[in-house]
Amino acid sequence: MSVSPETLVTAAGHLLLPEPGTVTTLGPGLRARAAAVLLRMALDQALDTYWQRVTPSMTRIGKHRMLCLEWYAGHDTARRCRTTWSALSAACHYRTYELPPAPAEIHTRLLEVTSLLAALRGRPGTTSVTSMGDA
Repeated sequence: MSVSPETLVTAAGHLLLPEPGTVTTLGPGLRARAAAVLLRMALDQALDTYWQRVTPSMTRIGKHRMLCLEWYAGHDTARRCRTTWSALSAACHYRTYELPPAPAEIHTRLLEVTSLLAALRGRPGTTSVTSMGDA
């Protein structure tokens, strides 16, 4: 069963800002970490969908799809993807010597992931590796 990236982002939003009157047994830090996991999953799925549309062989290795994104989706989108993915990855990992991520920080990442989903859903860039090399 596959869940859409938009559904994952919505679930992350509900973790960060529960409905009024909802009793939560999880602390804010734990909810923020769980939201970060959902947001990273949403970004990964959006990247897979993007590469499936552009060139399916690029979905095999995660590192390559992030490195090559600049050539296909543009510099700004690639930079934002790398930065957001790295920040979410750091927020997902539990370290005994660090505080959990702040809900406000993860909410900022939620807004960025929402924006990136829209950018990656758009038409793939018209520039390619060969056309950039010829210029």
